[in-house]
Amino acid sequence: MRLQIVGCRLQIGHLALALVILVLLGGTALAPVARAQPTLREFTLGLSGQGRPIQVVQVGDGPRKLVVVGDTHGGPEANTYRLTLQLIDHFRASPEAVPPGVRLYLIPTINPDGLEIGTRFDGVGVDLNRNMNTDLDTCAENDWSPTVQGARGIVSDTGGPYPDSQTEVRLIRAFLLDASGAIFIHSNAGLVFPAFCEHAPSITMAQAYAAGAGYEYSRYWPSYNITGGMNDWAGSLGIAAITPELVTGDDSEYAQNLAGLQAVLSQAEDTLPTPDAGAVDGVAVPATIYRYWRALGGRERFGPPLAPARDDSGGITQAFANAVIELRDDQADTPYYVQPAPLGRAAAESLAFGGRVALAPGDPAGAPLFFAQTGHGIKEAFLDFWQRGGGVDVFGLPISEEFTGRAADGGMRVMQYFERAVFAYYPEDGGVRLEPLGARAQMLESLALPLAPQTVR
Repeated sequence: MRLQIVGCRLQIGHLALALVILVLLGGTALAPVARAQPTLREFTLGLSGQGRPIQVVQVGDGPRKLVVVGDTHGGPEANTYRLTLQLIDHFRASPEAVPPGVRLYLIPTINPDGLEIGTRFDGVGVDLNRNMNTDLDTCAENDWSPTVQGARGIVSDTGGPYPDSQTEVRLIRAFLLDASGAIFIHSNAGLVFPAFCEHAPSITMAQAYAAGAGYEYSRYWPSYNITGGMNDWAGSLGIAAITPELVTGDDSEYAQNLAGLQAVLSQAEDTLPTPDAGAVDGVAVPATIYRYWRALGGRERFGPPLAPARDDSGGITQAFANAVIELRDDQADTPYYVQPAPLGRAAAESLAFGGRVALAPGDPAGAPLFFAQTGHGIKEAFLDFWQRGGGVDVFGLPISEEFTGRAADGGMRVMQYFERAVFAYYPEDGGVRLEPLGARAQMLESLALPLAPQTVR
């Protein structure tokens, strides 16, 4: 009997002798490489609208981030909450079940207020799974709307006052910016469907999960039209996103869904694509910053990139016309992982746009939203723009009152400083725009560079 190894013939007797020699030498060539104990931690992502914690459990530390979200629809889908807790118990006991290339996050409920008070909606009556900005893909059918179809096709005005208006939605939006995949568990229909608009990675994941769980695969939700859905938002940013619907509204169906999740994990290279970098006007934009730029307003809000991204101390920085967007490694898995640099504060300190009168404390009675931390408030058009654009997470707190100053277009306009932005009001169309702080930062940086040496002839 002979053993063929890479085109060479090695007799069994010779092989046995080689094995004996290896053992005598310590057997290092034969010893299996032990896998380090996977990361296992629990943390609070943030607080709900009524102040309840939204808890997350992480298992593993691989490059592909998969997020499982339970209980978006509160009390009526409490079985998805119980299911996610059971999945957490499983992976806590067997963290090695998460492949080395994956880091798994499980969120038992993204709607703790609805779970507590027994409603499908959040604490103020908004359906969180109809509140996301789904206008980013090329399909108009799923675009956000304040009037939505919900359980059993009932039509109601529960989509929220504007896209991404709810605290819980903004938290999951920030948390998924660097994700490869997201699974939003619901009940009850006994099927699995992917993100809308023919998103191939979502289709692949949905088919894998359905096969593993023994649920029916459906190309889309068949009962009625969903607008502002979480998985559609995720798919529009390139995240593989699916919705498994449990068969019943009571049973957690733990065994089936564990098998479905295991099927996704076992095919991670196919079901969990790594985030792709983008390009705007021929300038490359790193994947997570590109997702943030698109999700928070894109060219209309931040303008185009002015230069390639660069590695900074502890993260990545890239200048856009109206902001410098930073990714900070020490803020990973928080709502502040990606956000604009505090250039508004720098502009205020340099008095680039107005006089010191703008920085004097304001009157708490003079604005509907006043911040004692800074002594300033926001009102009217600036308040609407600030809230719709992401509020404190994006623009920071107001650090001045409104004032009249010279805007970037050369005109005298009503303006206001914020920690991370400067707003300017355009009465000709009633709009608010960001002043080009990114371009200003680029100019100041170039002015600080040493002059090129003169050529002497």
